[in-house]
Amino acid sequence: MVVVIGGAEAEASGLSAETVSAGDPTFAGPLAGVELGLSVFHVVEEEMKAEFDDAVYDEQCGMMEMVLDVDEIVSEVKSVRDQFCKYL
Repeated sequence: MVVVIGGAEAEASGLSAETVSAGDPTFAGPLAGVELGLSVFHVVEEEMKAEFDDAVYDEQCGMMEMVLDVDEIVSEVKSVRDQFCKYL
């Protein structure tokens, strides 16, 4: 199972990624302390983009990708994935 997220900011994306991998770091939700270890990717990561039809990706994500700090988002999500993912 792979979780695909699409947050517009690196910090929010990292928080979402950590929640489904290491458990809710805010201890406010139902996944508080629950380490699922799931693989998390952001929709703008090359591994995910390769899975989509180019025309569909461009239509649904292309405009958003132009205004996001893609490198920062990818770095944040990859860091969480590398640290907490149990299933690669």
